[in-house]
Amino acid sequence: AAGSNPQSPGFTEKLKSWLYWSWTYICTLWFAMVLTMVYVLRSPLKLQETVNAGVSSVFLNTLTPKFYVALTGTSSLISGLILIFEWWYFRKYGTSFIEQVSVSHLRPLLGGVENSSSAGLFSSVNGDTEPRTNVAECKVWRNPLNLFRGAEYSRYTWVTGKEPLTYYDMNLSAQDHQTFFLGDTQQLRPEDSVMQKAWRERNPQARIRAAYQAIELNRECAAAYVLLAEEEATTITEAERLFKQALKSGMKLSGKDTNLVVYIKRRLAMCARKLGRIKEAVKMMRDLMKEFPLLGMLNIHENLLEALLELQAYADVQAVLAKYDDISLPKSATICYTSALLKARAVSDKFSPEAASRRGLSTAEMNAVEAIHRAVEFNPHVPKYLLEMKSLILPPEHILKRGDSEAVAYAFFHLQHWKRAEGALNLLHCTWEGTFRIIPYPLEKGHLFYPYPGCTETADRELLPSFHEVSVYPKKELPFFILFTAGLCSFCAMLAMLTHQFPELMGVFVKAVSICTPHRTQKCVGFFVVVFLAFLSSLCALIIYFFFV
Repeated sequence: AAGSNPQSPGFTEKLKSWLYWSWTYICTLWFAMVLTMVYVLRSPLKLQETVNAGVSSVFLNTLTPKFYVALTGTSSLISGLILIFEWWYFRKYGTSFIEQVSVSHLRPLLGGVENSSSAGLFSSVNGDTEPRTNVAECKVWRNPLNLFRGAEYSRYTWVTGKEPLTYYDMNLSAQDHQTFFLGDTQQLRPEDSVMQKAWRERNPQARIRAAYQAIELNRECAAAYVLLAEEEATTITEAERLFKQALKSGMKLSGKDTNLVVYIKRRLAMCARKLGRIKEAVKMMRDLMKEFPLLGMLNIHENLLEALLELQAYADVQAVLAKYDDISLPKSATICYTSALLKARAVSDKFSPEAASRRGLSTAEMNAVEAIHRAVEFNPHVPKYLLEMKSLILPPEHILKRGDSEAVAYAFFHLQHWKRAEGALNLLHCTWEGTFRIIPYPLEKGHLFYPYPGCTETADRELLPSFHEVSVYPKKELPFFILFTAGLCSFCAMLAMLTHQFPELMGVFVKAVSICTPHRTQKCVGFFVVVFLAFLSSLCALIIYFFFV
């Protein structure tokens, strides 16, 4: 229909904009007409006398003090329920529910401008919508040290009953595998078509069955062996055997699929590292980097750094950092914190906060502190995991640089290296919080790096499992609606308690602050009705306020 009538989308948009425009003015006109009618008919209908007589004779004289307690208690209960829900929603999603609904859903209905601050986040991750200016800030990277699903992630699920990977994270991995292994869709063989569907399968058993189906079509289907090594193998030894079979099959391919071969060799090196053959793993990684120097985007040097740290070959680590810790190259938590570890290791064994405060920092100590500050500015979430102030979880398959997901992935593999360097964690504990006195606040500009991106929290919540409490920087203040409902709930609860315990005293208080008629019942009712109506009207007014602000 759209193809046959190209003007229809434009007409629909014009009609929608006209409705938005007319809605605002129609509502304003309607309220003005109602107020005008009430004002004009106030004398003929004797509204004021009718209301006063009705309230005095029918309503006010039949009420008891229990009504006032119920009125204020209901207000306290409603505001308390709203407070509990708002607090839970803020802890889970990092934003106010009322504010989010007001800005995201109700404002467009009233003709306001739709807030798109969060709409562009996932477009930068999965590319479904037009890229925004913050795409570079929110780009998700493949975790260079990601674990094996069958041999590691699945074992965690068997023991704890919790899923360590989110569907969003696994979906990104499926897209990576399709792009990495099956780049040319015009020349797909039958087994490649089967594997293309296999990567998209949501059920692990369906993926494994598809891999066996591909092997039946072609015994040399390397991608099928890769899938079995990743997901079916329950031990690292079994995964290594399947990867070797995949490498053997991959080398037989005409033209040799470079992406597939690089992936398999890298995973074989990681298998050797996990099985304790660290020198062999280092050699495999060095050979891989020498054979494919243009594939630096795969961050194989981060695997090499971790293996060299395990060997305690600190001179070799420094040589790798000299090549990759360059101002023109993208940074990572591994680069920054490994550099800080090497400088901290040189002075940490003799470092004492008391002695440093008396004599000042030496040049080497100053260099170590500056390196720690640099690392913390790049990713402020890491120190809490290294200092074990926050519990670790299994790292995700994808990370967001400078985010909590990257911090989890770094600390999971490198905490042992910091513990091995005597005094390094003590130096980190004494100095890391000083970084925040250097960074400008608010974070409109950075100190050594670009300003900290504002999209990390939402993306990390998609990458990390729900049972993990996502680290947030800068720490968010409580939304206004939580503070407002907390104050309103406390105020209404206090009125209900005082009215129930001291009815006479509350009557005297109302009499002192009321300017209504002399009758005490009318004063009390007026006071408590005003409190209840103030609660409802204030909440509605604040919601409407967020439509347009």
